[in-house]
Amino acid sequence: MAEPARAVSWCPNTRSAIVTRRRFRIPLLAIVVLLVAAGCGDSKGAGSSGQTLRIGYSAWPGWFPLAVAEEKGLFDKAGLKVELTYFVDYTASLDALVAGKVDVNAQTLNDTMLGIAAGNDQRIVVVNDNSTGNDQIICDSKITSIKDLKGRKIAAEAGVVDHFLLLQGLAKEGLTEADVQFSGLKTDAAAAAFAGGQFDCVGVFAPFTLQALERQGSKALFTSAEFPGVIPDHLVATADAATKRPADMQKLVNAWYATLDYIKANPDEARKIMAKKADLSPDDYADLEKGTTLFTAQQAAAAFADRSGDASSLPEMARRINPFLVSSGLAEKQADVTKMFMPAFTAAYLDTKK
Repeated sequence: MAEPARAVSWCPNTRSAIVTRRRFRIPLLAIVVLLVAAGCGDSKGAGSSGQTLRIGYSAWPGWFPLAVAEEKGLFDKAGLKVELTYFVDYTASLDALVAGKVDVNAQTLNDTMLGIAAGNDQRIVVVNDNSTGNDQIICDSKITSIKDLKGRKIAAEAGVVDHFLLLQGLAKEGLTEADVQFSGLKTDAAAAAFAGGQFDCVGVFAPFTLQALERQGSKALFTSAEFPGVIPDHLVATADAATKRPADMQKLVNAWYATLDYIKANPDEARKIMAKKADLSPDDYADLEKGTTLFTAQQAAAAFADRSGDASSLPEMARRINPFLVSSGLAEKQADVTKMFMPAFTAAYLDTKK
């Protein structure tokens, strides 16, 4: 039986060299840790330590299915004992993975590459989704093209994925950050400041897009939908957990796809669970679903495959992102990504379905 949720106060005071991804406003000010006890513990399997697998995640539609897995006992059914930690601050979740406070964390490809570039050995074991519109650069009505951004005041969380998206858009028109007046603000503060008229544009992710768009006449100038494959999201393990606990990694992958199956079969019930975690109504949450494309196991396996020149291939996208992170000033050096992807667990899951 799952233990009651308990609040903990641990939150790192020192920011690591990794950039941030997503923050979210929720009613609780503490990190909530959900302890899920495994329902069957007789067979550990090869590479299973019998220990609890500590998983961190934060607010993003591609990661809220983890709340469904917890509530519906799908980790239990996979034979996996889990400590699921919901981080109010995404940066704290990145730091927790680096510090060994969690074994697995939900994070983006670019954040993972930045972590590796900073000397932290991390492995991607699950492909959750691609952002297909939920990351947006929103501007006032006077700005109608990317070229119009020159000299404008733009806010986004420094180093966050929407800063990354902004730089991608600027580069498309031959511009750089030096061509705009960029201010680094936390995502919630940036959305509020833009809505209040303090900036010409803002880079935010859903659901803060809803807050930013409250400004009269504002609109999305461009979104992640225009940069296919650039913002994929993952469950990322420490190299130690990924290599020494392969059976637990496999159970995690199995539980993830069991969760997606549950969501597909019970969309209304699942949406209620995810909306509650997001502090949104089910209807508002439904409006965000199209902007995040959850991957099936087949799609994930295809994404893991290396196809030169194909933006839907994660290794190819990593090759494209690596030099951009350096040239844009987000990273000091390129990441060694030769060991970053671990597709074997997804392949093994698919083998069981043949």
